[in-house]
Amino acid sequence: MGRGRAKAKQVKVARQLKYNSGGTDLDRLRDELGVGDSSRNDDADLNDELADRYADYADDYGAGDDDEGRPSGRR
Repeated sequence: MGRGRAKAKQVKVARQLKYNSGGTDLDRLRDELGVGDSSRNDDADLNDELADRYADYADDYGAGDDDEGRPSGRR
């Protein structure tokens, strides 16, 4: 006995978390994580660096080589 009240409270809290999760302060979160506005300008540089790093893989494993010579796994 007594489990009903505890379960009801858990259900209430779960519903509040599920349906009332709005109101996230994204600016505060950005400050806590240490991400500044200047990082938005660095995205292009980061993408270029990643593209250069993985360019060798693209040459070795081209986009057309994925399904050639291997069964698709479907019957």
